[in-house]
Order: sequence, then C-alpha cells, then structure tokens
Amino acid sequence: GGAAMHHFAVWPRYHEEDFLEQTLYKRSLDWRFQYDVLRPFYDQVQSDVGMSGDAEQEIWRPPGDPYPMPPVLVSNHGRVLAGGFAALGMHTAPNPMAILTQTYNGRPPCIWDGWCDAGCPIGALANPLVVYLPRAQKAGARLQSNAHVTRVLTDDSGRHATGVEYYTADGEQVIQPADVVVLCAFTFENVRILLNSRNKNHPDGLGNSSQLLGRYLMCHPSVMVHGMFDEEMENYLGTNGGQLLCQDGYDKQSDPGGAFGSSQWLIGYTVKPNDLLGISMSRPDIFGEELHEFMREGAHHLGSMVAIVEDQPMLENRIELSENTDKFGVPRAKVFYQTSSDGRKLWRTAAAQGVDIMKAAGAREAWHGPQAGQHIMGGTILGEDPSKSVLDAHAQSHDVADLYVGGPSVFPTSSCANPTFTAHAMAMKSAQHIVENWK
Repeated sequence: GGAAMHHFAVWPRYHEEDFLEQTLYKRSLDWRFQYDVLRPFYDQVQSDVGMSGDAEQEIWRPPGDPYPMPPVLVSNHGRVLAGGFAALGMHTAPNPMAILTQTYNGRPPCIWDGWCDAGCPIGALANPLVVYLPRAQKAGARLQSNAHVTRVLTDDSGRHATGVEYYTADGEQVIQPADVVVLCAFTFENVRILLNSRNKNHPDGLGNSSQLLGRYLMCHPSVMVHGMFDEEMENYLGTNGGQLLCQDGYDKQSDPGGAFGSSQWLIGYTVKPNDLLGISMSRPDIFGEELHEFMREGAHHLGSMVAIVEDQPMLENRIELSENTDKFGVPRAKVFYQTSSDGRKLWRTAAAQGVDIMKAAGAREAWHGPQAGQHIMGGTILGEDPSKSVLDAHAQSHDVADLYVGGPSVFPTSSCANPTFTAHAMAMKSAQHIVENWK
C-alpha cells in the first residue's frame, strides 16, 4: 500500500562514510574473506564444468589449479588485434572459457561457429542443462516449472524460513514448505521477492534489519570498439566471449585518468550479421544500401573487442518496490542507477585506449560505441557486520536462518571481471555450508 511505498522511499538511514572505517582502500566495500577462502571452489568449478585456458600466459591470474583443457581457438581476428596490444606495450593471453576444446566427461569440443548466445546444441558450452541438472535429477531433484515465486515465508518468530509462496500459470496460489530456501532468481528478482516477503517481524522486507536490502546495486560500464581492416579477419570463428584477454588495467589504482577501479579487455569476439555483438550493431547510425555495403565488408574485415570496467558500489544505487504490480498483484521492481564518477572516468580511458589499439593493429578506421552496461550485481550484499550487510560469508541471511541467496546479487564489490565464475564459486561455498549444517 501507499504507506509501505512511502516507507521504502525514505531510505537510507546510513551514509557512505559509515562503511569505510575498515576497508582495504579506505573507500568502497570489502568482501568478507580473502581470495584463498574461495580458491578451492574456483578450482572445483573449473574441474566440474570443463574450462579452457592457459594459466601461465595469464600473468594477472591469482594462484589456482591449471585449466583442465588447452585454450580456445585464436583466429586471425585475435592475432591481428593482439598485435595492436603488443605495439602499445600491453599483454594478451587466451581468454579462459567454460567451453570445451577437447572431449570432456562425454561432452564434445566446440566447433567455433560462434553462436554461443543462441545456445549450444552440442553441449560444448557449460551450463546447468549439460552439467548440473542431469546430476541433480539423478539424485532425486525435481523441477517445478511455471512456478512464479512471490514470497519467502517464515515461522511466527520470523527467524526461520519455512517455504515459499508461488503462483502457477493458471494463477493458483501454492504454498511450498521447505527446510531450506535458496533464492537464485538473479539480482532484481532476489531483491524483489525479499522486499515483497515483508511481515510483522520484518516490516521493511525479509532479512532487511540493516536497511540495505536492494542497496549497492552495481553494473559494469562497457564499451565496444571496432576497426575495419584490409585483410581477412576470420571474425566468424570462435566464441561470443572473445579469443584473448588483457587485464593490464586490473590494478585498481593504475588508470591514467586518475580513476579508482579495474578494467579488462575481451578481444576478438565472434561477430554475426546482427544480434547483441553483431556487425549491424556496430554501426547503428547507418541505413539502407550503406548498411548493406558495410555488412558485406564487415563480414570479412571487421575487428571487434570490448572493454569492461569497474563501477563503485554506491548506497543510492538501488532496487525498490514499484507502485505497479504484475499479473498476480505483486509489486514489481523499480531501479535507480547512476554510474559513479570513477566508472565514467574508467570508461572514457578505455574508449580512447581501444581506438588507439585498433589503429596500432593496422585498422584503416577505428571507432567506439556509446557507454553500455554488462552484468548486474549487488542488492543482497554479503559481509561480516549484520548492520552493514544483508548476508553472511556463506550468503546466508543474517536475520533468517535457513535462507540463502545465490548469484551476483551477493557481491559487495564487482571488480571488472565477468561475474559468472565468482557467482558459481560462491554458490559452491554456500552449498557446502548447507550440506554440513542440514541433514
């Protein structure tokens, strides 16, 4: 109702400086634990899913087991762009990918057709359908499809989760009891479900005694950089994620523009006629025959890469409940977001650097796109102090026993790295805690 909406609108009761007393850089937020705590789970994940890469060439890589398989294909696309990085004194390495380069656990290797975003019909690309779902079902797990979860339920004390409420496709309301509830509905929906789960013991949303549920939303600013070359680039070969990686900018205080934060390059991603990273999307300003000619040329001569930079967690970047409701009468999510000044500076540095790299690689023309966003993190951040975080080190609610959250919404900071590997490792850490504490 209106009173509840007004109540959420008066957040926050904290200021940024309240959180910075013990942080590593005297700014931003810290993770609850050091890398060594999560390392065994990274190693387990890459063994489980089958990961390809070259750990020795990744001079920025922290300690970890070698990748199970050799790296992904590098076509002329990657080789030419790598020359631009080398000409400017920068380093590249094969991009580590959860894509098979050899037969692995009965799954075939990639054929480098570059349609990863459309799904992988042969199963070379790791995902739950080919890795974890068959194991879970064999162990007795059951998927309940067409179940739109709206609330997590608790006992009378408010201290224990007892299950969830969901609606079927026909609009029937169902109560599903559970001993443990794990929310893995991605960033926006995790927060939305918890805010909509408010009750007499949790009037501001379930697990929100810190008043930080929905806060510290983060997104990676990114820039696509393109160049047109005279030679055949073989840009139709490879994977959507890119052939090479450069993390020379991963040091948080190395940006020449004076910004705080990290940056990385994903180099030589596969381009298709259209879609997310397509040829036509690289020049949305041209139409008609000019576009046709550009696409004919780009199919052979376009080089592409993307920079991803870190944005700082800011208290005012948040998810709240909307006044609008879905078809079940449940409030939707409303998002407030503004890129930090550091994120904007890092983006500008990357955009200019990318054009320089393309020219150094031999492009006869080079350009970059507008600021975009990749990956959505935060909103249910983990931490040590229950007054300054939503979850503990196991991604379990500080306020509600038996309630865990999975996915990048648990991140208190984002770095510039794609979040899937860390989200996956954190999920393994949480799973181990559940196994050790619940029969």
